[in-house]
Amino acid sequence: MGAGPAGSAAARACAEEGLSTLCIEEHGTIGHPVQCAGLLSASALAECDVSKRSVLNEVTGARMVSGLGGELLFDAGVTKAYVVDRCLLDREMAERAAEAGAEFRLKTGACGVQGASLLTRGVRGREEIPFRLLIAADGPRGSVARMLGLRRAGVYLAGVQAEVPYTMDPRYVELHPNASPDFFGWAIPVSRTRARVGLCAREHAGDHFARFVARYGGTSLHLVSGVIPLGVMPRTYGHRTLFVGDAAGLAKPTSGGGVYTGVRSAKHAAAVAAACVARGTFDDESLREYERRWKEDFGRELDTGMRALRVRQRMTPEEIDRLCRALNDEDLIATIVEHGDMDRPGALLRRLALKPALARAMGILFASGVRQILTG
Repeated sequence: MGAGPAGSAAARACAEEGLSTLCIEEHGTIGHPVQCAGLLSASALAECDVSKRSVLNEVTGARMVSGLGGELLFDAGVTKAYVVDRCLLDREMAERAAEAGAEFRLKTGACGVQGASLLTRGVRGREEIPFRLLIAADGPRGSVARMLGLRRAGVYLAGVQAEVPYTMDPRYVELHPNASPDFFGWAIPVSRTRARVGLCAREHAGDHFARFVARYGGTSLHLVSGVIPLGVMPRTYGHRTLFVGDAAGLAKPTSGGGVYTGVRSAKHAAAVAAACVARGTFDDESLREYERRWKEDFGRELDTGMRALRVRQRMTPEEIDRLCRALNDEDLIATIVEHGDMDRPGALLRRLALKPALARAMGILFASGVRQILTG
């Protein structure tokens, strides 16, 4: 259930496995409302397995701005990320799932789970839909986990973003780590004259955003808000249900992005669903294979990302400025360009953590952070 990227990917994969598949979506239009910055890594777009018709711009690098004088620019020289129209992306993913044989039912929301039946309320009134296996892709605010009495993600960040007229180099995303005490702010180039400006914060996101967006003028062409879950739910399966994407808390702690992990988890869920249907077994022991699979795939990355985020949240603005200045080193920039990966940043973090030049610049603070990132 849920027709975002994770839900549609799961529906498509299940249908391609020959399973009878129904995807329910509470909204009347797939892709609305938009609750995403719309910046996808090249790997994430490839995982979606769609055309590039949703792509608005291609990004090759990033500029980090501390706000206190420290700046850092790195450019891979090749496309590393795509700025997309999420509405078009979500619709195309749903279209591909429908073409594979999945059925979609819009304006239909879950209101309960009774055994192996999903209770829904929507345009057809109240219904009881029997299922063999339920894949919950109902996002960070999803209700299925709550209905089943399962604990959800531990931390939620509020995100606010506006699309504004702004002239910037379309090759580079701007990152502003001091725009938020909990996360960071960004300016994503949609074109040379338009940008998506936003940030995430645990508290007072609106106030932080108002101060940050003021740097880009007072005109907003489009305003969106959303929630990012950080920290995976203690168990991502149970009661004939598999939780994927944001519903499971699989967003990346280093960037907040959830499309890559969401689609990857959806494909693992579909494979396990097909195996369970073939055997006719839907007990928790059979479903455990899903969690083993996604953890083996990207679980270590999520763990490393959470440790890095905790270190970042303890840093003062002055320490972040010092880090920006320290990273502005030819050797370090080359390391970032060569090993940087938006979806799997662990290898880069570990390489940077062992760089003597960075350790000398950051001193005791850095040494403490290194130990936490490398050992937890």
